[in-house]
Order: sequence, then C-alpha cells, then structure tokens
Amino acid sequence: MKKWISIIVIILLTVGGGFWFFQSRQTVTPVLAQVTTTTVQKGDIRVEVSGSGTVASINSSDITADLEGEVDEVLVEENDVVEEGDELVTFTDGSDPITAAHAGTITSLDVESGSRIQSSQVVGHITDYETLVTVISVDELDITDVKEGQTAEITASAFPDETFQGTVTEVSKEGTAENGVSSFNVTIQLTDPKSLLIGMTTEVSVITESKEDVLYVPIESVKVNFDEKYVTIQGSTSSNDTEANTSSQVVETGINDEQNIEIISGLTEGQKIELPITVSSETQSEQGARGTEKEQGIPAFGEDQGIPSTGGGKGLQGGAGRGGE
Repeated sequence: MKKWISIIVIILLTVGGGFWFFQSRQTVTPVLAQVTTTTVQKGDIRVEVSGSGTVASINSSDITADLEGEVDEVLVEENDVVEEGDELVTFTDGSDPITAAHAGTITSLDVESGSRIQSSQVVGHITDYETLVTVISVDELDITDVKEGQTAEITASAFPDETFQGTVTEVSKEGTAENGVSSFNVTIQLTDPKSLLIGMTTEVSVITESKEDVLYVPIESVKVNFDEKYVTIQGSTSSNDTEANTSSQVVETGINDEQNIEIISGLTEGQKIELPITVSSETQSEQGARGTEKEQGIPAFGEDQGIPSTGGGKGLQGGAGRGGE
C-alpha cells in the first residue's frame, strides 16, 4: 500500500512541475524593440590610431676612442652640455681628438689626463635630453594608415592633466609577430618635451585623418542593405500625436571615428533619425535579447553592417579608428 502511495505522489509532483514550467514559459514578457532618436550634427571628425610607449632619447651613445694613445687633456666633465662636434678629449701625440657625435649631456666619464686608452675603448656616455621620442606598437590592420609627418597627441602618467604634441618620424618596415598577430613600431618625436623624463610611460594618439565642419551621425544609426547604406528618418507625428512617420534614406558615408560617421550626402543638419535599441523584459537580459536578434537575422549595432569597426583603439587598437566609405 505504501508503495502505491509513493508512486502516486511522484506522479503528482511530476505533472505539477511540468504544468508550472509551461505556465512560466507562457508568461514571459516578449522582447520589445523600442527606438530613440537623435539629430544629424555638424562638426569635426578625427580618425586616430592609439598605442602605449615610453619616453626615450633620440640620441644616446657611448663616447669611444678611434685610436690608441695617451690622453693629454679631458675638456669636459660629467653633466656638461655639449654640441655636436665639440672636442672632449685630446692626445699627447697630436692625434685627432675625441669629439661629441651629437648634442647632449655628458652622463658618465671614465678617463683622465695621462691615461692611456685603447682603440674602440668606451670612455663615457652622452645623452640628448632635449630631443625625446616615444615608440608605440601598432597593429598590422592599422599600420597602413600611419605615415611620417602625421601629428600626434601624447599624455603621460606623470602629468595626467597635460597633453604633449608630437610628429611621426619613423614607421617600421618590419613587424614582429606574436600569437599570430603582427605589430609595427612607430616613432613619434615630441615637439616640446617640457618636464618629461626618459623612461616615463605615455599614451599616444596618432591622427591619421581628420575633417572639419562635416555632417555626422552615430555610427550605429547607419544600416547596410547589400551595397547601399541608409538611415531611418523620423518625420512629423501623425494626427493622434503618438506615432511618428518614418522613411528610409540612402546616404553616402565618409570617415568615422569610434562613435560617429561622416555623412557626405543624403541628409541635412538637424534632421531627426532613429537609433533602434532592443529592450528585454525583466526576465531576459539584454545579452539574451541580442542573441535572439542574431537568431532572427537582425544585425545588432555595429555588427554585420559593413561599417568599419573602430575598437581603440584598433581601435581605433586600440584600438584605433579607421576611415571608410
């Protein structure tokens, strides 16, 4: 008898649990697609490639003797500032003196009058503290956008409220591969190092392209249909004043940064356009809603729309931003 009672209890629990699960699935609030709007703006767009580096001297070298000989006179001391070509050490036999290979500060000196030195012997070191550079590593997807002569903005951890200016002076022609990705060194010479010291860490944004006073919209507002790009324009409200008239407008795009994309034609300043946003119910996360969109073939913002991605930096590595049409 007890065995039959146990079986009946199990059956009732199974049926009740299945009914509860079915009801809970039926009462889930469906994902609703809502929209927000923005307007076509006019302003400046800058495409940047970013990277981290450290401050270094463009010229830092050992002081060496070209010939063997006895030192007659040492003409400089440590911490002296010299110019390129200045005489540093002379010899008793009248041989050509040791001269400064470049401008800088004598940071070390290990020679004195009467010493005998050998050819190629290192007798000191000279560092140029006035001409400083920072070297950053740029991803192979962005390196083609970086050219010598481009301007850059540099910040340093030691001076968080100050921005330094620089110019790209060298772009490496050979990359280094790591984990299947190649990167290239880019050298930026600082225009005015001010208080920067060798070894300080830097964050650099190289401006690869910029346009002033152009029309632009948020990059996620532009959709792609085959080879056409378009936005949804919101017009005046209908007679009941609750719904807005909308229409699709084909546009021609230009460069883009991480947030905005240039509109070359198709829109005018001040027009209201839609920004579709998927809002999930209380029982579904936004991530789950995006997954549902993908299953239904609806592209999420910035995905599968044929618009260049600008993720910091590589963005825009880093990524960094990239221009595109």
